Amino acid sequence: MGQDQDLSRQLADVGRQFHARGWVLGTSGNFSAVLQPEPLRLAITVSGIDKGALVPEQFLEIGADGEVLRGAGRPSDETRLHLAVIRTRKAGAVLHTHSVWSTILSRAHGDKGGLTLSGYEMLKGLSGVKTHEHRELLPIFENSQDMGTLSAAVEARLAADPLPHGFLLRGHGLYTWGRDLAEARRHVEIFEFLLEVAGRSAGFGG
Repeated sequence: MGQDQDLSRQLADVGRQFHARGWVLGTSGNFSAVLQPEPLRLAITVSGIDKGALVPEQFLEIGADGEVLRGAGRPSDETRLHLAVIRTRKAGAVLHTHSVWSTILSRAHGDKGGLTLSGYEMLKGLSGVKTHEHRELLPIFENSQDMGTLSAAVEARLAADPLPHGFLLRGHGLYTWGRDLAEARRHVEIFEFLLEVAGRSAGFGG
């Protein structure tokens, strides 16, 4: 199996596992990983597919401009957000989930422009974080169908602030990333745990 096929297989495995945990139900969510940094080649999910039945053939290869280089179908409408993260964070993988808790908390804290997570031991699972006293501010962006404007806002914020390990789209979900797929997956697990703890602690969900 070639390196590109192996990475697509790993992404498909991650997607099915996230679906089983309720983080990308139905056709929600999208995933990408860098196949080659220069010139950029990116594997990304085909739009509108069931993540519970995700297979390697449902990933496209695209370039830095989002143009499809290989594969059938069209990439996610949110491809520009993946590319913005990769440009600003030099990420090797970008993962986007649509969990219940990311949706609830992004709406509850949207007017504040962000959600701060601090005091939790699980924060040490984020790259470079050494103490539970770390303050992780997840920016919250207003959701928009105008991906050009939204991706520009995300890219500007991430370029200006190197600290966040992820961000939320209001009423939509979580984006996080990593140097490689393993780190990005770990970040999803850390954030989804912390978002549920924060939500339950605030009295959401009974």
